Amino acid sequence: MKKIDTIIFDLGGVLIDWNPEYVYLDAFKGDRKKMQWFFDHVCTHDWNENQDAGYPLEKATEDRIALFPEHEELIKMFYGRWEEMLGGPIDGTVQILKKLIDSNQFQVVALTNWSHETFPIALETFDFLHWFDGILVSGEEKTRKPFKEIYKLTLDRFNIRAESSVFIDDNLRNILAAEELGINTIHFRNSENLKEELKVFGISL
Repeated sequence: MKKIDTIIFDLGGVLIDWNPEYVYLDAFKGDRKKMQWFFDHVCTHDWNENQDAGYPLEKATEDRIALFPEHEELIKMFYGRWEEMLGGPIDGTVQILKKLIDSNQFQVVALTNWSHETFPIALETFDFLHWFDGILVSGEEKTRKPFKEIYKLTLDRFNIRAESSVFIDDNLRNILAAEELGINTIHFRNSENLKEELKVFGISL
């Protein structure tokens, strides 16, 4: 294994707690079954990921309302109350990020599936996003994980050698796609496990 010189972080679910339940559990008066049906059929994960690839939020909302007019108010909440879905930083991982940056041993960048329309809100909310040597935002590039194009774009833009990098993501699908390009990976579960898994690559904090 080559010496690691670059760490690539995912953001949502690794450094930032984002969860639409923070809005919808209240909207559904605590009825998780009804809320889950809504996520499975109306404001779905796939639908939201389309916006991560650059599709306009307003148009996406209109599209869903056209399909599910009876849920118009609930659909409008998804991006209308998006900021309330931000639960805050995942502190343990932020501490790891800071130690990696302070060590001056690594280039530290981020690769995130995120709408270009909402990412500026995150930049204003979380100071640690300004610590990175660079951030590649899917919505700005009009593609997203797990498509190979976005990984190749990240490697090229930040002059990264796949075999000398480690990519950290909480989504196994995204991890497997990175591995196909020869990028070392850590499937994120929690901050404590991340510390241990970094040691496998010779990185002790």
